[in-house]
Amino acid sequence: MLKRRSFLAASLLASCVAAPARAAAPGLMLAEVYRRGMPIEGYWVSEKYDGVRGYWDGQQLWTRGGERVIAPPWFTAPLPATPLDGELWAGRGRFNLAVSTVRSQTPNDAAWREMRFMVFDLPAEAGDFDTRLTALKKLLPITQAPWVLPVAQQRATTHADLQALLDKTIKLGGEGLMLHRGGSLYRGERNADLLKFKPFDDAEARVVGHVSGRGRHAGRLGALLVETPEGRRFKLGSGFTDAQREDPPPVGAWVTYRYNGQNPGGVPRFARFMRVREEGRS
Repeated sequence: MLKRRSFLAASLLASCVAAPARAAAPGLMLAEVYRRGMPIEGYWVSEKYDGVRGYWDGQQLWTRGGERVIAPPWFTAPLPATPLDGELWAGRGRFNLAVSTVRSQTPNDAAWREMRFMVFDLPAEAGDFDTRLTALKKLLPITQAPWVLPVAQQRATTHADLQALLDKTIKLGGEGLMLHRGGSLYRGERNADLLKFKPFDDAEARVVGHVSGRGRHAGRLGALLVETPEGRRFKLGSGFTDAQREDPPPVGAWVTYRYNGQNPGGVPRFARFMRVREEGRS
């Protein structure tokens, strides 16, 4: 009974708490998924940093969803007036630290000393990505701000080379790779000029309901009822910790899940919960 009360209370509280104030979400370029056989001539490849997407508008720092990032003044003071698109990153395997640091409304100076702003694009710069990359290399790094760095890029060659680089990156604790077409303009939408290459499929869905558990999970979350951006609904019932089942993501939250292909109806197979979607995830 105690667990059930805890689960119900948490769900009620989540539905009553007001969302934090937001500005209009910045129009950022979002990635599609790379598949073997896709043409990669003219693409650049870089590591996919497992952090929080950060957008510097020339004056303030924002998340992908339009939440203002309250960073210490010393972190942002040396940044240029030029808009920057990048990842607020705490290092490989330290995603949770990056999230807690970025989301805190009272900046933790020691935690921010661990952060890096890995910049991979200049949204307001004219020209294609090849041109923007040249401008980025001239702009960064900044002597007074060694925590602001340009993302290292190399030319994509063959799928075999990409797979070898992915395997090496994963072995070192990285998340995956990003591919960016050199001849592409910056478009604030999801498109194939930007691709992500990871060892598994993942996607995002919005929580539309909670399904109560049975047996061992009686009185707490059994599964999330989620809806994909295309409108498909399915139950997401595995991948949760006991703590997450006691205090599940609220209705309206976006979550990231991993899966292995899709059935003929387009529903993901063997879907497993990964995390509540953080504003930085691409």
